Amino acid sequence: MRVRAARGAIVVGTDREEDVLGSTQRLLEEMIERNDVATDDLVSILFTATEDLRSAFPAEAARRIGLGVVPLLCAREISVEGAMGSVVRVLMHFHTERGLREVVHVYLDGAEALRDDLDADA
Repeated sequence: MRVRAARGAIVVGTDREEDVLGSTQRLLEEMIERNDVATDDLVSILFTATEDLRSAFPAEAARRIGLGVVPLLCAREISVEGAMGSVVRVLMHFHTERGLREVVHVYLDGAEALRDDLDADA
């Protein structure tokens, strides 16, 4: 087994706690499912949010789905002129037999535009 990391991002509709947490939860569940990751295989998860998302810590979504034993960290995404707003990004480290090219990165709800090198489904 090796440690790999999957990236993910989601555009959040509005800066309301239930929207930030619901969107983040959906993103996490997709990342875990698409990479076939068990909770015991998770090493850590890093969350960033753009400065316009202030209503909730994205890591709370992980705790709500039973990932409170996993080390979680939230940070502010750097503010870059013209960057997409209302985005939660995730970097999830996990143990797996997958090779680097087999890791599935997940972009949802408009965040697909952040990565022109990935398939629309990824």
